[in-house]
Amino acid sequence: MDIPILIQTFIAVFVLADAVGNIPIVLVLTKGMMPDQRNKVIDKAIVIAIVVLLLFAFAGQIILNYLEISIGSLRVAGGLLLLLIALQMLRGELDQPIIEEGRDVAITPLALPLLAGPGTLTTVMLLMSKSQSPHIAVVVGILGAMFVTWLILRLANVIDQWIGAEGGVIVTQLLGFLLAALAVEIGSTGIKELFLS
Repeated sequence: MDIPILIQTFIAVFVLADAVGNIPIVLVLTKGMMPDQRNKVIDKAIVIAIVVLLLFAFAGQIILNYLEISIGSLRVAGGLLLLLIALQMLRGELDQPIIEEGRDVAITPLALPLLAGPGTLTTVMLLMSKSQSPHIAVVVGILGAMFVTWLILRLANVIDQWIGAEGGVIVTQLLGFLLAALAVEIGSTGIKELFLS
C-alpha cells in the first residue's frame, strides 16, 4: 500500500468534506427532526458520499469525458445548488423537515455537493492517477476520512440541544448568508475555469 498517497487522500478528503463546518448546516437542514431521524440522514449522506467518491476515483474521468462535462461545469452546478438552499435558509423556508416535503437532504445538499463536492471529486481522481498502484491507498484514505467525518457530524445532536430554538434561528440566518457566499465562490471558480482558462 502506498502510505504517502493514503495520507494525502485522507487529509484532502477530510479537509474538503469540512465536517466541523458542516455541522450547523446539518442542523438547519434537519430542523424539526428527532435525533434518530437526523442520525439516519447523516448515515445516508456519508454512505452516498463514499459511493460517489469511489465512483469518481475509479471512473470519474471516463464519465466526465463521455458526458463532455468539465470540472468547471461541476463547480457551477454545485454553486447554483448551494445558492438555492442558502436562499431558502435566508427566507425561513426550512422550518419543517425537508425530508417530509418529498426531498431528501441526505442526497442533496449534504452528500452532494457538501461532503463530495467538485474539489473532493477532482482530488480523488488526481490522486488515483498519481502513481502506478494507488487504488487501495486511495480507497482506505477515502473510507478513513469519511469515518472521522461521520463521527464529527454525529455531534450535531449534542450541539442542537445546546443552542436551543432561538439559537437555531440565528444560526440559520447567519449560515444562509455564509452558504450563499460559499455558493458564489464555488460557482465563480467554475466560471473562471470555463471562460478564462
